[in-house]
Amino acid sequence: MEIWHLRPDLNRLNHPPVQHMGTWLGISFTGVDDDALFASMPVNERTRQPLGILHGGASVVLAETIGSVASYYVIDPQTHLAVGMEINANHLRPVREGFVHAVCRPVHLGKSSHVWDIRLTDDLQKAVCISRLTVAIVEKSRIN
Repeated sequence: MEIWHLRPDLNRLNHPPVQHMGTWLGISFTGVDDDALFASMPVNERTRQPLGILHGGASVVLAETIGSVASYYVIDPQTHLAVGMEINANHLRPVREGFVHAVCRPVHLGKSSHVWDIRLTDDLQKAVCISRLTVAIVEKSRIN
């Protein structure tokens, strides 16, 4: 079943009008299907920590970016906003090079909150990180 209010436009997502943390880290959106969004991020000097492995914070940025974008495309952006409330991440395996790939699927799509399951894998499709993101859905009329 299709979850999208507006189907994500990969070209628009990969060429945003303003720069943000996701563009700085090299996050690119790579696919969309009826109930999932896909993205990847390079493991390089911007995303590695001093020991030479993927920084856990970079994994969390990828997870929050893909989940927040997914919520945006589920809601009606004319009337509502999607804002992150809580994120957790279990880092399972270090990555030194290549890319990490994210798959974001809904756990719950309610009127006032969304919960997303985000799975990160390396180039060999080995699990790297499992994250859960909760997003608040707020009516624009309630924001001053």
